[in-house]
Amino acid sequence: MRKALPYLVVLGLLALAPTTVSTQIDLGVPSKTGIVVSASDLAADAGASVLAKGGNAVDAAVATAFAMAVTSPSNGNIGGGGFMVIRLPNGTATTFDYREMAPGKSTPTMYLNKAGEIDMSLTQQGYLAPGVPGTVRGMAAAHKKFGKLAWKDVVTPAVTLASKGFKLSKSLANGLNSEVLGTERGPGRMAAFPASVAAYGKPGGGEWKEGDTIVLGDLGKTLTAIATDGPDAFYKGWIADRIAEDMAAHGGLITKDDLANYAAKERAPIKGTFYGYDIIGMPPPSSGGIALVEMLNMLEAMNLQKETRQSVRGIHLVIEAQRRAYLDRARFIGDTDFVQVPIDTLISKAHAKELIATVTPNKASSSAELGKDILSAGKMPAEEPMETTHFSVVDKDGMAVTNTFTLEGGYGSHVVIKGTGMILNNEMGDFNKKPGTTTATGTIGTPANVIAPGKRMLSSMTPVIIAKDGKLVMVTGSPGGRTIINTVLHVVLGVTAWGLNGREAVDSPRWDHEWMPDRVTFEANALSDAAMAQLKTMGYDVVQRGEQGSAQSIWMHPQTGTAFGIADHRSPDAKASKGGS
Repeated sequence: MRKALPYLVVLGLLALAPTTVSTQIDLGVPSKTGIVVSASDLAADAGASVLAKGGNAVDAAVATAFAMAVTSPSNGNIGGGGFMVIRLPNGTATTFDYREMAPGKSTPTMYLNKAGEIDMSLTQQGYLAPGVPGTVRGMAAAHKKFGKLAWKDVVTPAVTLASKGFKLSKSLANGLNSEVLGTERGPGRMAAFPASVAAYGKPGGGEWKEGDTIVLGDLGKTLTAIATDGPDAFYKGWIADRIAEDMAAHGGLITKDDLANYAAKERAPIKGTFYGYDIIGMPPPSSGGIALVEMLNMLEAMNLQKETRQSVRGIHLVIEAQRRAYLDRARFIGDTDFVQVPIDTLISKAHAKELIATVTPNKASSSAELGKDILSAGKMPAEEPMETTHFSVVDKDGMAVTNTFTLEGGYGSHVVIKGTGMILNNEMGDFNKKPGTTTATGTIGTPANVIAPGKRMLSSMTPVIIAKDGKLVMVTGSPGGRTIINTVLHVVLGVTAWGLNGREAVDSPRWDHEWMPDRVTFEANALSDAAMAQLKTMGYDVVQRGEQGSAQSIWMHPQTGTAFGIADHRSPDAKASKGGS
């Protein structure tokens, strides 16, 4: 799957102390009056305009999110869901869970074929794939509690983009052509759904080109209703009617009752400490906060700080921490409204010490041996799509928002609800789809994340905020499916364990181990031949690939307090623009 391409918007006058920070060092784009780092330049401009009008970080986040539903349709959404972490200037923090929910007619085995095997096609596209969307309720809940500007004012920039149209980038034009027209590998995934082709195909047919203007009229009407009438327009009004009608006509499960009963939830954040830094993350059904704090606790207990950043021993310790945290993820984590998750135990320093007792200094552990209590026979593919997007915001007063949301796969279920212009998610695939079957290829079937009506599926999204001594240090997150947690881990380690600035931490090489499959995947050119050979000698199955994640981040300079917005260079279309005064 393609990753979101991040763009950067910086708001306000530059406030850089040239005698303190060398202008020759790329630290990112500096500002003391607010920054938005987003996966779409146009959506980031929407957030910028809201900050310029006196809005705070939550106002800007809401504006950015709705605009992304227009300008980044492969992942930005009102038909999906996600997570938001907020830290106020006084240091208090909270989170909003607007993860999708399973429809009321869902069953634990709904994706198994007659042979009892998973039919992945049902989770990848079509009307059985979506969970009940949460984004609109989530944005409304955060705005109601913390927003300064009127709701209509923060949604209207998205209305304008959809109704008046916007110019396509090369990447978006190519993406839409692939979805609607297809490629040499086969037909477009939207081709089977007439409403999707009508919404995103080029009028009159043919290919979209870079610079073409796309107008999303139906989506503009949907967003206008949300801006004017609030979230109930989506969950109880005519939009809900259209969703329920389309679902009923095509064998889908989402009903008007499912929509009316959806609620976003404010939850207490996961909190941990690492070498004196405060880590603020997302609780379940996100596994990101727990797994990140678990790994950091293990690495602190194993004295990671004594190792150089890319020493073989340092890499070894990080891999073994990843392995054990992902095993706990598989064993325990799910929607806490349905299952008991031992959160306090999992994020405790004592648990970390118990886990590292099984780490051997110069030898790879066996994932099968560590997890033999939950492993079962069978081999099935278990890839988690990587088409998610993340944005970060800091305002002039120091309020910080980190937000990750998704449709799951690129363009979600590929279904546009007729008359709304809205793409629905295919998030139901994040549940454990074959209860009782957990395999060495990565399929998980443990009870915590089995499908149940009204339940929220487990997620790897890891929006996180770092602070120290009461001061904001960093806001970060990433797309990337199950790799997300480990991508964020590397960014956090760079700033905390090794004292890198934000730019260096984001640029540093990344690697990923997910317990199962039992392999470690490095970014291309992240390892020397000698280091790779040594890791293989230690028993690691080492794989190299192109890139891992795309961490749109904000880093606070410790001396000047200047915020630096950091676009990940792994994304070639990253762009910085400024607004405000």
